[in-house]
Amino acid sequence: MMSFIRNIKGVIFDIDGVLLDSLEIWTDLGARYLVSIGKEPEQGLADILFSMSMEQGAAYLKERYCVPETTEEIYGGLQDMLRDYYFYEVKAKPGAQQLLSAVSDAGISITAATSSPRELIERALERNGLIRYIDRIFTNSEIGKSKHFPDIYNAAAAHMGTEPEETLVFEDSLYALKTAAAAGYRTAGVAECKGEPDQDGLKRASDIYITELTAAAELFSQRNSP
Repeated sequence: MMSFIRNIKGVIFDIDGVLLDSLEIWTDLGARYLVSIGKEPEQGLADILFSMSMEQGAAYLKERYCVPETTEEIYGGLQDMLRDYYFYEVKAKPGAQQLLSAVSDAGISITAATSSPRELIERALERNGLIRYIDRIFTNSEIGKSKHFPDIYNAAAAHMGTEPEETLVFEDSLYALKTAAAAGYRTAGVAECKGEPDQDGLKRASDIYITELTAAAELFSQRNSP
């Protein structure tokens, strides 16, 4: 394991579910909005909204719950709640700062790759004291492709000047981790009870499987040990 870590020259971190404890908002947002306007969310609402875009979710809430606001106003309300969550509420995952510090102290380049909007991610990372460790953040919207494609990882590795085989990608989603692995990157699967349902699959697909970020921090802290 230590020889594996010693060969790593760059690390790419996913943000939601890896560095930030933020996954609950993506399943809870519709229910939060309904409660804020005095309506009772149906059981299983999160599962219904999961496959929808935010615009589609707004349309569903309007029709299903007879919300008097327009779909555009509902969409704006959802965006405001999401923004407030990242700006003022979301916390770092336990051990996130320790891990970032250990990677940085080991002389390894750090970038981030996220599907979330830059404004939200940067504010949340800054408020939690994490952004100073990350050299550059890459977003799917700016790259123009989702994590079903390796473009975002390739852009991050190119920025760091590292090859895929010497670049470790931290992901909590199985599909994203498989994308990185298929492109030649080394992978760290991060356990997250509120995220990826196929934890066995994530464990099998990753080079290392992380249940506690502090344990990963210890690996990097020992990187230069004899």
